[in-house]
Amino acid sequence: MFVLNLFSRCLLAFWLMISLSFAESTPIVDHQDTVEIDESLTLPKVVDLTLEKFPDMAWLNSLEEEATALAQRGKSWTAGASKAFYRFQEATSGTLHYNDAGVEVPLWNIGQRDAEQALGEKADTSAKMQTFATKLRVAGLVRGALWDMDLQKIRYEQALAEINIYEQLYAKIGRRVELGDLPRSDSLLAQTELLQKRSTLILAEAELMHARKRYASITQMSKMPKNYQEKLVALKEIEQNHPALVAINSQINRKQAELDTIKAIGSGQNNVAVGVNTDMGDSRSNHTASFNIGITVPFGGSDHIAPHIAAINVELNKLLAEREQLFRDLKQAHHEAEHNLEVNRAELENANEMKKATENLLNMSNTAFSVGEINLMDLLKIESKAQQAILNAKERAVMLERDIALYNQAVGVMP
Repeated sequence: MFVLNLFSRCLLAFWLMISLSFAESTPIVDHQDTVEIDESLTLPKVVDLTLEKFPDMAWLNSLEEEATALAQRGKSWTAGASKAFYRFQEATSGTLHYNDAGVEVPLWNIGQRDAEQALGEKADTSAKMQTFATKLRVAGLVRGALWDMDLQKIRYEQALAEINIYEQLYAKIGRRVELGDLPRSDSLLAQTELLQKRSTLILAEAELMHARKRYASITQMSKMPKNYQEKLVALKEIEQNHPALVAINSQINRKQAELDTIKAIGSGQNNVAVGVNTDMGDSRSNHTASFNIGITVPFGGSDHIAPHIAAINVELNKLLAEREQLFRDLKQAHHEAEHNLEVNRAELENANEMKKATENLLNMSNTAFSVGEINLMDLLKIESKAQQAILNAKERAVMLERDIALYNQAVGVMP
C-alpha cells in the first residue's frame, strides 16, 4: 500500500508540473509561428498591403504599361514610322548624276486611328479590371486565412482547457486511490485519458502554427487585425457587376477591339512620299531640279490578314466560353455559400442547446461519481461528450462568422 501511495504521489507531482506548463501556454513543440494583433490594421488595409506584394502585381503592372503604349500609338498622327530615303545614280560616262531624296509617311486608313484609340481605351479598362478581380481573389485568401486561424485557435484553447479539467480529475482520483476509495486501475485509466488529451493538444497546437504560417505566407506579414467580422450582403443571384465577370467582360471587349483594329488595317497602310530630284551634268549642260510626290496603295491583302483575324477569333471565342463557365461556377458558389449559412445557423442553435444539456448532465454526473453512484468510465464518457459539445458550440459560432465572409466573397463583395 505504501508503494502504491508513493507511486500515486509521483504521478500527481508529474502532472502538476505539466499543468503549470500548459497554464502558461508554453508551446509543447519547439516551433512557433507568431502572428500579433495590430489594432491599427483593418481587413481592407490587410487586403491592400497583401495585393501590393502579391506575385500577380508584375503581370498587372505590365498590362498598365501595355495600355499606355497602345494609347500612345492611337494618338500618333501617322500610322507607323516615317522613312527618309536618298538615291544616287551616275551615268557610265561619269558626266551625268541623278540625286533623289525624300520622306515617306504611312497614313491611317479610314477608321483605323479611331479603332486604335478604342483599343487603347479598352486595354486600359481591362488592366484596371484585372487588378480589381485580383484584389477580390486576394481578399478571399486573406478571409480564409484569418478565419482558419480563428478556428484553429478555438480548438487549441479548448484542448488546453480540457487538459486542465482532466488534470484536476486525475488529482481527485489520485487522492481517492490513496484513501482506498477507488482501485488503482481508475488512476491508470485517468492517466490514459490525460495522455490522450495531451496528444490532442499537441496536434491542435501544430494546426494553429500551420494556420499562422499560411496567413504569414499569403500576406507577407506577421500582424493581423483585431476585428475582421463582416456584415452579410445578401443577394438573390450573381450580379453582372461581380468583379470576376467585369474582368472577363473587359477582356472580351479588348479582344473585340483588337479584331476591329486588324480589320481596319486591311491590306496594309497607304503611304505618301514627298521628295526632290536633281540632274547634274558637265559644265555645258543645264542643271535641273524637280519636286515629286507619290502615293502607294496596297491591295489584295485579304488572304494575308485572314490568319490574324482567325487567331483573334479563336481567342475571343475562348474567352466567351470561359465567361459562360465562370458564370456557372459563380452561381454554384453562391448557392453553396447560401446553403452553408442556413446550415450553420441551424447547427449553431442546436449546438448551444446541446452544450447546455451536456453541461447539466456533467454536473449531475460529477455529483453521482463523488458518492459512488456511477463508475469512472461512465464519468469519462460523459465528460468527453460535454467537452465535445462545448467545442462544437464554439466552432459553430466561428464558422458562422466565417461563412458570412465567404458568402460576401462568393457574391463579389470587397471587404
